[in-house]
Amino acid sequence: MKYLVVTGGAGFIGANVVKRLNELGEEAIIIVDNLGSSEKWKNLVDLRFEDYIHKNKFIDDIKSGLFKNSVKAIIHLGARSSTTEKDVEFLMENNYEYTKTLAIWSIENNARFIYASSAATYGDGSLGFSDNHSLILSLRPLNAYGYSKQIFDCWALRNGLLDKVVGLKYFNVYGPREGHKGDMRSMVLKAYEQIKRDGKIRLFKSYNPNYRDGEQLRDFIYVKDAVDMTLFFLEHADKNGIFNVGTGIPRSWNDLANSVFSALGMKPNIEYIDMPEVLRGKYQYYTKADISKIKSAGYDAETISLEEAVRDYVINYLEKGIFS
Repeated sequence: MKYLVVTGGAGFIGANVVKRLNELGEEAIIIVDNLGSSEKWKNLVDLRFEDYIHKNKFIDDIKSGLFKNSVKAIIHLGARSSTTEKDVEFLMENNYEYTKTLAIWSIENNARFIYASSAATYGDGSLGFSDNHSLILSLRPLNAYGYSKQIFDCWALRNGLLDKVVGLKYFNVYGPREGHKGDMRSMVLKAYEQIKRDGKIRLFKSYNPNYRDGEQLRDFIYVKDAVDMTLFFLEHADKNGIFNVGTGIPRSWNDLANSVFSALGMKPNIEYIDMPEVLRGKYQYYTKADISKIKSAGYDAETISLEEAVRDYVINYLEKGIFS
């Protein structure tokens, strides 16, 4: 038997990937993660998989040859994803070196390798949001997390790996199974919680004269679309390189907030608050995934609109207390 390995398989995108694989009839799955004392274990309760392995043991098993000839693909979504993480050495070991080890092993063992890069690699967006390989070395991330992703993309490019593996630059993903993420929860979930607690949503004021309060723009993508884009590359092993995972349609924070209120049948009530000083110099006012490359690769499904996706998330998950 050959397994599908999903690292970060108890996390947000990873657990949704495993859920979709189960729906497609796949159960020969090994989940790799670090549950620690978090609530991530709740994401596993309805999933079907062969085994759970701690991330440290898995990398040791890989190096020892234990999984030789028994892995069909590694979908590497495990990482420290906090954009405020200050321990850069940890990020380099956990996000960069770990990914290098898995990538090299996958190529040497003829296993498909799909890994999570990040839209955080685009920094302030001044160079645009194209996933063209010629731009990779020029990007300047605004935080250490983004840099830990960027440096692997650069390493893969310099070492000729991008015609053998797939890197996915996820934009602002939201949806069920993100409740364990703390401050990194999506604004959809935070907005829902704020409405339930206070009857209103708080958004950061704009400090850029080109954007009114709440009109800062993001490419928000529902996790169900992000999963479909991810698994497209599992099905199409001839498609390699770095690809954006987004909608290509930037929407404002006000749009998002209004969508949550609408899903709950409530009149919008938005309060604009000061942005912490530590974030002001690192804040992205605009993101828009250029998805022409993934479309050219053959992915032709339409993404779910913000309003429809938020409604599905709120009504079918958050209101029911399911995988919030």
